[in-house]
Formats: sequence, structure tokens, C-alpha cells
Amino acid sequence: MATGNPVIDAVNRVSLVQQIIIGLLFGVALGYLANPDVGIIPISAVPLLSLLGSMFVGALKAVAPILVFVLVTSAIASHQRGREAHIKPILLLYIIGTFSAAAVAVAASFLFPSEIALVQHEVSNTPPAGIGEVLKTLLMNLVANPINAIANANYVGILMWALLLGFALRHAVDSTRMMIADLAAAVAKIVGWIIRFAPLGIFGLVAEMVATSGISGLLSYFKVLAVLVLCMVFIALVVNPIIVWWKIRKNPYPLVFTCLRESGITAFFTRSSAANIPVNMALCKKLNLHEDTYSVSIPLGATINMAGAAITITVLSLAAAYTEGVQVDFMTALLLSLVATISACGASGVAGGSLLLIPLACNLLGISNDVAMQVVGVGFAIGVVQDSCETALNSSTDVLFTAAADMGRQRTGHL
Repeated sequence: MATGNPVIDAVNRVSLVQQIIIGLLFGVALGYLANPDVGIIPISAVPLLSLLGSMFVGALKAVAPILVFVLVTSAIASHQRGREAHIKPILLLYIIGTFSAAAVAVAASFLFPSEIALVQHEVSNTPPAGIGEVLKTLLMNLVANPINAIANANYVGILMWALLLGFALRHAVDSTRMMIADLAAAVAKIVGWIIRFAPLGIFGLVAEMVATSGISGLLSYFKVLAVLVLCMVFIALVVNPIIVWWKIRKNPYPLVFTCLRESGITAFFTRSSAANIPVNMALCKKLNLHEDTYSVSIPLGATINMAGAAITITVLSLAAAYTEGVQVDFMTALLLSLVATISACGASGVAGGSLLLIPLACNLLGISNDVAMQVVGVGFAIGVVQDSCETALNSSTDVLFTAAADMGRQRTGHL
């Protein structure tokens, strides 16, 4: 749409994805020049570059809880009898995807067993002591104060209160429900404005990462990192397309690449599924998906769709077992990874994400907590790549499976 400003009009003629790629390339170039090993640009310039990325991620994280709350509330409140939200098929895809990721990670760990040089690393959070503690945390998150849930980005609590409020508002007068719908549209509009700044945000994030994080620290852990990344690539480009084909019965790759390009790239650099919720919501709207469905499935997926976490927990825990000489059979390893991944749903709000579930998995293998925490340290050492790939896989799959379920429903004629 023409604005009358030639600069803005020129920018608008370039698609957002192309703008993000341009920002990424400029970020790599500027970060390289500011890297201490090159030193063409003073390292003191890095904080200024990182400010753009920090502001972008901060804005997404700030608006995401409010967006989820008002969208889910509005979708439930305005829901008409006879119209289904079709969440069950998406939940089934989430479960199949997570199970498949765990199976692939176990198979890869058995095919390419990795030993790691354990390191001490300060971990700021205490990992859960057991599955009981994780489940207790999950249940307490459900009944958390709604204001605190929004302030602390507790998406389990946000979903619970939004659902309850939405059901209660079904009996409100039409003008009240229309006001809630208008509020949801207004927040979505704000999200659109924030997403327009994604190229600058990605530019700042990449410049900071390249300037401050060399690759030398990753070389000693290259094998386990390679297994992690290859598993995630295999899930994204082989397993997920097969699952999507099963639902839509046509070439899945155009949809797969769209989700990776428009959701995965942003998630890779923000390294936050919560921050990527607004991006995923916007992509679902662009794909003309059922709003009653994606307004619930996307925030739910950010909490429970853990294919990337399944891979991280499984590969690093089995690497610890190989390093310590612990013998693990295939079925035990698969069961372990599934239990740990399910547990991750209850700890998804903890800083460090899937890495803090490694001690729980190691405990099930009989590996001491001291060794497990050193493995967590290795996870943080390779986190620049591992966490980015994990978030990109998890977040892009939320949209992919939502779209696949919606298209599959349309294909079979269930309107």
C-alpha cells in the first residue's frame, strides 16, 4: 500500500522475509568486522548493535502473553454452537511429532555414540528433582494468579484463565463480546507493527552473536552438536513432511518450507518460543487457517510441542551414559526420552528450557547429579547453536501441524 513516502514505499515493495534475510546478512558482516579476532570495528559498538535485537525480542515477549490471553478469550467467547475448534487432531500431531523426534534421537545416538569432555559450568536454576515435582509445578501453574501468569509469561496459567473467562463470557451481551473481539484485533494490530521491525531485530541479534561468540569453543563438542543438529534437520525435512503428507495427501514441502522460512528463521535468532508466538499467529492468519483453532493451538504448542526438546534431552543424556560407561538398551532409552520430554511441559517456563531436564533423564539412567550438571554445562556451551535449532524446530512445527490439521479437515470435508 502506497504511503506517499518514497523510502517507506521502496521498503514495502520488498517482502518481509527478504528484508529479514538482508538484515541477517548485514548482521553477519557487521558482527564479523566487530569480532575481536578481526577488530576492524571496535567491540564497544556491539552493545549498540545488540540493543536493536534486545528491544525486538523484549517487545515480542511483552506482547505475547497479552496476545494469547485476549485471542483465546475472544475465540472462546465468540464461539458459535456447532463450530468446533478442532484441537484434538493437532494434539495428536504434537504427540506423534514428539514421539518421532525421541525415536530418531535414540536411533542417532546408537548409530553415532558420542562421548563428551565434561566441564563445570555455573547453572543459575535448580533442575527439578523428579517427575512428581514437575507435575506439581504444572498443576500449580494452572491455578496461578491470572495477573501473575501474564506478568511472568506462564502460558499454562494464561490458557487456563483465558478458557475460563471465555466460557463465562459466552453468556455476556453481544456488545461485551464484540468489545473483547475488538480488543483482540487491536492487540493483533500492535503485533503486526512489532513484526515489521523484525529485520532490524534480527540484524542486531546476529551482529551481537557473531561479534561475541566464536566457533572455537564449539569444536571440542562438535560430534555431539552435529548429532543434535542433524536429528533436528532430519525431523524438519523428512519426518515432519511425512506426517503432514499423511494429513493432507499432497506434496508437503511447500508448506514445510513456508513454516521454516517465516517462523523458523525468526525463532532461530530470538531463541524463544514465547517470543515467536506473535510471529506464528500472524503466519496462521496469512495461511487463512481457522482462527478458533490457531488461537489455542499456537500458545498450546509453545508449551507442549517439544520435538526439539526430546532430541536435546535424549542425545545429551545418552552422551553422558556413553561417557560414564553406562549400558542402555534401545527401549529403555526411548522410554526415558519420552518421560523426560513429557516432563518438559511442566518446566517449559524455566530459563534454560530443555537443558534443565537433563539431570532428570540422567537420574533415570543412574547417572549422578554431579555428572548430569556438567552435561548441562556442555549444553550451555553449545547453546548458541543447539538452543537456536531447537527453538526453530519447535516453533515452526506448531504452525506446520496446525496448518496440516486444518488442511486435512478441509480435504476430508469435515467443516
